[in-house]
Amino acid sequence: MTWVLDLQNVTVRRGEKNIVDDVSWRIAEGERWVVLGRNGAGKTTILQIAAGRLHPTSGVAEILGSRLGSVDVFELRPRIGLASAALAERIPASERVADVVLTASYAVTGRWRESYEELDEKRAADLLEAFDVGHLADRRFGTLSEGERKRVQIARALMTDPELLLLDEPAAGLDLGGREELVGALAELAADPGSPVLVLVTHHVEEIPPGFTHVMLMQDGGVHSGGPIAEVLTNENLSAAFGLPLDVTQVGDRWTARAAQAAPRSGGHSG
Repeated sequence: MTWVLDLQNVTVRRGEKNIVDDVSWRIAEGERWVVLGRNGAGKTTILQIAAGRLHPTSGVAEILGSRLGSVDVFELRPRIGLASAALAERIPASERVADVVLTASYAVTGRWRESYEELDEKRAADLLEAFDVGHLADRRFGTLSEGERKRVQIARALMTDPELLLLDEPAAGLDLGGREELVGALAELAADPGSPVLVLVTHHVEEIPPGFTHVMLMQDGGVHSGGPIAEVLTNENLSAAFGLPLDVTQVGDRWTARAAQAAPRSGGHSG
């Protein structure tokens, strides 16, 4: 079987510390994954490897059938869509929204002298419409709300029709309304059989869109557990990954988690 992503015993070392430690993870065609864990668990680092933007210190990383270290990453990266805070910071505030999406064709931020075909311009416009921000095409990126920027970034990530789409905390900084709108948009994307394989990094189970199929829980740079959401997203597993007693609840196709309530103490009042 050819895996979309196949990480085998991947470690990333910085100085004396392993920020990712012996991670093995396989993703098959058609799957939609969520990566959950507390701050410093290694989630963003794993996503950078999956995006072909970081090589592991040891272990093997194969992405879309190509092994990092023996493939031209500049040919690989256009096949991978990425939306992250680090990438968003490189987008000029003065950039026209339509050009933010369009420039993904050349894997650059900030339009310069490159030329685009009419077909490219139409695809950019269609993607903006698909995420309900088509009316903002002529606005400057820096004038958008946080929620609007997130939608534009996902449209940009889809511009090259990638085979793998990686979203690093796309709901970070959004208010409740903005988060729910984004979750709805990602649920539509997950439900579309023509969509690429999806990987979403988040801290919050409430941000898991309907239609996502698998979850990987990370703890201290390693994998605590991974597999189908209904099997892995348990009180025991989530509590261990976050180091806090948690109660996980599924209501319909959404999940919530909160601190477990201590059992009431028995016994009467002393006089």
